[in-house]
Amino acid sequence: MGKLNPLLAATALTAVAVLAVGCSNDDSDAPDTGRKRPVRPSTSSARTPAPDRAEHIPGETVTNAPVLPDGEVVAQAVNASGNRELEVEGDLKSGPLAVLVNCKGEGKLTVEVKPVGLSFPLKCVAGEVSSTYNQLDLKSTHEQGTVSVTAQASVHWAITVGH
Repeated sequence: MGKLNPLLAATALTAVAVLAVGCSNDDSDAPDTGRKRPVRPSTSSARTPAPDRAEHIPGETVTNAPVLPDGEVVAQAVNASGNRELEVEGDLKSGPLAVLVNCKGEGKLTVEVKPVGLSFPLKCVAGEVSSTYNQLDLKSTHEQGTVSVTAQASVHWAITVGH
């Protein structure tokens, strides 16, 4: 065997380090609570979602609001497109705050809940509904809050926020 070229070895180690650092499941600054949205069983053949976007859940739509698994709805919108800001009804109470989003159409959607600091993107695709569920455990009550959705006009979406 020949000698190992030090420049080639350093380049290979750098590539491995970049791959290790770049492979993260955390796409947002919000803490991972480990809770996932329940997946409804389907009678059709199951499709594996693309790894770079949220999952496709059969039966989800943008013309109806996503269903909050438990609790009280504090903000909701259906069949919306483009940018919109929603006022939260009542206080943002301490405890779990859930955000469920469905989108359809080519583009990216970003949700931000103020003033609690929850923000996350959702990649949307043409021809099917992408869905995500995020939850944050609020340590204190906030007297008012807003939910801002930023999206291209070609992206249609529905959102439910609750606690």
